[in-house]
Amino acid sequence: MTQDASDFAATFADYCRDLQRRICAAFEAFESRSRFEVRTWSKPEGHRLQGGGEARLMRGDVFEKVGVNVSHVWGTFEPRFRAQVAGAEESEGRFVACGISLVAHMFNPYVPAVHMNLRYLCTSRAWFGGGADLTPTFPFEEDTAEFHEALKRACDAYRPGAYAEYKDWCDRYFYLPHRKEPRGVGGIFFDELWSGDRDADYAFVRSVGEAFLEVYPRIVARRKDTPFDEAARDKLLVKRGRYVEFNLVYDRGTRFGFGTDADPEAYLMSLPPLVKW
Repeated sequence: MTQDASDFAATFADYCRDLQRRICAAFEAFESRSRFEVRTWSKPEGHRLQGGGEARLMRGDVFEKVGVNVSHVWGTFEPRFRAQVAGAEESEGRFVACGISLVAHMFNPYVPAVHMNLRYLCTSRAWFGGGADLTPTFPFEEDTAEFHEALKRACDAYRPGAYAEYKDWCDRYFYLPHRKEPRGVGGIFFDELWSGDRDADYAFVRSVGEAFLEVYPRIVARRKDTPFDEAARDKLLVKRGRYVEFNLVYDRGTRFGFGTDADPEAYLMSLPPLVKW
């Protein structure tokens, strides 16, 4: 891991903090009373993990629970975890990582839950990962099409074929094998992205973040006042159970959090406040 990689991680972390600020402002605009609570965390001197992050959490009338977290950490993976991360064996466990992660669970069953994540990681290799996906309880074709179109524009500006590849990857990744059902209506997902042109890759990753910020608030505005009954709300809570199952069993970000001994409140913020099975 080079000094250049560490310097770039700091640059990427700055972008993530700026995106976090803008997303939180957009989400707070839907709430009359609630605002994000901000909590910073860091590891003590001498811990194998250094750095920290800022976790922002809001519970409101529209956003029942939404977390928008940024982290920038470096240090050494535990030996048992190194085989799970590309290049970590060769770097003797040394790494630097940063990113933004967002999950929103909505009060109204007709507003879809959403996830977005952008990240940069360097061991003996460096790469980007991330994506965004939509999880409605009651899918609307208009919402799904608009969400995908925004992400497709970001992909098309990067390279031909990127959208089809990353959409298919998302469909495969956000799938619950034990239920034999998808988690939602998809989006895009990519990992270990390194074309050899870091500037182009970085521009693409930023465009995904900007596409999310452009499209999701429009969907919220469209659906947040839709009337619903207790049966619809009950269906939402059961749908959230599927979300919990995926994130605790299959999600790479959750496993990475456990493996790095990062802040558990940050990497478990995706769990909804109320859920049924």
